[in-house]
Amino acid sequence: MPGSKLDPIDRKILAELQADGRMTNVDLAGRVGISAPPCLRRVRTLEEQGYIKGYHAAVDARALGFEVQVFAMVGLVSQAEADLVAFEELCRSWSLVRECHMLNGEVDFILKCVAPDLSTFQTFLTEQLTAAPNVASVKTSLVIRDAKDDPGVPFDVLEDRLSETA
Repeated sequence: MPGSKLDPIDRKILAELQADGRMTNVDLAGRVGISAPPCLRRVRTLEEQGYIKGYHAAVDARALGFEVQVFAMVGLVSQAEADLVAFEELCRSWSLVRECHMLNGEVDFILKCVAPDLSTFQTFLTEQLTAAPNVASVKTSLVIRDAKDDPGVPFDVLEDRLSETA
């Protein structure tokens, strides 16, 4: 199991930083029960090993005027690796696309898009997404409200699984 390569202190560091990435190293060290210098070394090691991919502010899109959030389910004509990679690169170039996930099943990709208004999204949909090379179909669902939006992973589940295998 991948999480088992980390010791309990490393996992606690990750859980604490996931909950609050702005805390000071001294606060983090206190929460995980070690002194600040080894805590900082551990954080840097977790960053270098790729367990920590970055630090971000959770921005309220609606407060900034992005009133429309849409999930777009995209079907492609071809699923050849080169075509999948080309579509992923195209998605990275579209600023309205905030997430892009390749799926298994009927739909090839699901995109999470945000826009200031429906007209802006519709223009993106008709002029860019559906007009993109290799796109066969697009089905969209407009988000009415967010009931839950937790980033990261559930560390309690990881800890439960690790305690079962110990």
